[in-house]
This record gives sequence, C-alpha cells and structure tokens, in this order.
Amino acid sequence: MGSGTFRALRHRNFRLYAGGMTVSLAGTWMQQLAQSWLVYRLTHSEWMLGLTWFCANIPILLLSPITGLMADRYPRRRIVLYAQTGAMIQAVILAILTLTGHIQVWHVLSLAVVLGIASAFDIPGRQALFVHLVGKEDLVNAISLNSAVFNSARVIGPPIAGFVVAKLGEGTCFALNALSFLAVIFSLVAMDVVEPPQQGSAETPLQRLAHGFRYAWGTKAIRVLLVTAGAASLAAAPASTLAPVFAEEIFHRGAQGLGMLSGALGLGAILGTLSLAGRRGARGLHWVILLSTLGMGAGFIAYSWSDSFPFSLGIMTFLGTCIFRQNAANNTAIQTHVEDHFRGRVMGLYSMMVIGMLPIGSLISGALASAIGSRWTTCIGGFASLFAAAFVYFNRRTLQTWLDL
Repeated sequence: MGSGTFRALRHRNFRLYAGGMTVSLAGTWMQQLAQSWLVYRLTHSEWMLGLTWFCANIPILLLSPITGLMADRYPRRRIVLYAQTGAMIQAVILAILTLTGHIQVWHVLSLAVVLGIASAFDIPGRQALFVHLVGKEDLVNAISLNSAVFNSARVIGPPIAGFVVAKLGEGTCFALNALSFLAVIFSLVAMDVVEPPQQGSAETPLQRLAHGFRYAWGTKAIRVLLVTAGAASLAAAPASTLAPVFAEEIFHRGAQGLGMLSGALGLGAILGTLSLAGRRGARGLHWVILLSTLGMGAGFIAYSWSDSFPFSLGIMTFLGTCIFRQNAANNTAIQTHVEDHFRGRVMGLYSMMVIGMLPIGSLISGALASAIGSRWTTCIGGFASLFAAAFVYFNRRTLQTWLDL
C-alpha cells in the first residue's frame, strides 16, 4: 500500500483518536461477544438473542435524528466525550453484576438500552467530528482508516473474549471493556480541536430537524445511499444475531468458535477498508457499493448452509470485506458531498440506517429463527442483500452523476 493509505495519521488529533479508539473498541467487541454468549447461556433462546440486539440498538433508531441535530448545534468532541463516559459507566455496572453472580437477563437488556442511548449520541457526533480532525483534504482517508480501526479492534477483541469467557467468565470481559474506555477518554481530552462556532438560526430545533430531513430526502443520491445502507443492515442482522447459535449448535465450537468467526469477519473488514484508504475522492464509489452488496448476498447464502467451520471462517473473511467496504464507501460518498452545516443531521440519519435498522432485523431474525431455523433465516438475509444490490444498480446513474461532481 502506498504512503497515501495512511496520510490521515499525519494529523496529531487523528492519531490520538485512532489509538484511543483501537483500545476502546477492542473492549467493546469483547463485551458484545460476552453479552451474546451470556444471554444464550442463560436462556438458550434465539428470540432472546434477537431481543438483546434490539435493546442495544433501538435507541439509535429512535434518537439519531435528534442527536445528529445536536451535533450540528453543540461541540462535537464534547458530545463524544460524554457519550464514551456514559458507556464506560454502563460497562462497570454490567461487570459488577456479573462478577458478583447477581446478573439476570433483565439486567442485560436494561443495560443494553443504556449503551444504545450512549451510542446514539456517540456515532453521529464522532462521524461529524472527522472533518475537524483532518480537514476536508484527508476526509476520505480518515473515514476509511476509521473503519479499519473499528475492524482491527474486531480482529483483536472477539478471539480474546472467546478465550476469556471460556476460562474466566463473561464478567471479566465486561470489566476489561470498562477499563478500555479510559484510552479513548484520554485521547479526547488530549486533542487540540478547533471547531468553528455554530451558526445561529432563527429556526426552532424542530424546524431545523425537519430542514435536515428535507435536505437528505430531497437529494436523490443521499436518499439512495441511506436506503441502501438500511437495507444492507437489515440483511446482515441474521448472521450477527444468530452467530452464537452457529458457533454452538452447528459448528460445536462454543465461545472460542464464536470469537474466531467474529475475528475472521473483522480481518476481512480490514482488508476491504484499507483498500479504499488510498482513494483521493468519491468518483466510482457506486461500483464499489454495488459489487460489495452483491458479495454480501452470495456470502450470506453460502455461510447459511456451510457445515465446515474452516470454510465458514473463509466466508466470514469474505463477508467482512464486502460488508465494511460497502459501509465505508457509502459513508465516504455521503461525507464528501454533504453540506457541512447539515453534516450532523445527515450522519444522524446515516447512523439510524446503518445501526438503527439492526434492532428491527434482530427481532425479525430471532422470531424467524425460532420458526424456521437459523440457516433459513440467514439465507433470507442473503437474498435481501441481492435485492439491495439491484436497487443500487437501477440508481447507478444518479449516484455516478452526484459522485463525479
């Protein structure tokens, strides 16, 4: 890879961000795996797995438009700092309850909602912050590297979590996650970020929110990208939600197998997002989005019927490349062309589509898996990805015209 692949790291603020986030996100991935395994161990219910994911992500669906509006009104670094602190407190409580043997499923669900609220503030604030960390000239690179950081942590965290859960239990994972937040909180405090003063407006917050919706919906290319992101997230939900079932019931590998599957997904994601990092602009990204979404469809269908654990690890690596390459390309396409005073609100809508669709997909996945099985449910997700790819194909000229501006 050329030197341009990592050019955003020449900015001190982004180096601090990347270092802190790598540590913190590794802990977050550890907690996600341990939480899913804990719920499945306590209930052995696909429905409860779906409900847990629903609780963790429904606040993002409901609150992201509002928190995106706040990211256009208040200092973005401060929003991210407060959100990360709230997530750390949640992890501490979860660790204490688990380590003392008092944990119950309703505790996990309630604390998942708390984490979802913190994430609803964190995601649009963090996405809108990038332009202040690196400037517009390195924004494309920063978005790609952020995705690589996210998935580097996914490679590191889950395999460690699988080992820790097997040897020491879920509570230790939750405690390690709580400690990991100190890294990102320190990095945010140490940054020297200059955010331009927010422009005053005669509009009420509700009018500003409606204005943001009209801007996003009225710009056809943004509308297409947001719908595609939401459809892809719904399609990916079964594989994510039902991963413990595949690891335990199909592959008979337990928590360590679950960690390996998640790590393989993260490895593929790193390969996919780093390949985008050398780009200097958004031209041609519609083909990246189309081909990645097609790959997701084929990958999910193959994974759903695989009986070989090594083959499934390979499929997961391929899926990681496709899912996060599509995600990064979609994010880049929006961020490089959105007007800056709408950035927080549009990224709030983007968060709602990418993360906020997961609770709906998780509930549907849990219910379907209880009725028709995990394999068929994951296969249906693959066909949903193929429909999303068809939607991109029929709107490719709209995207090409917009991206070439």
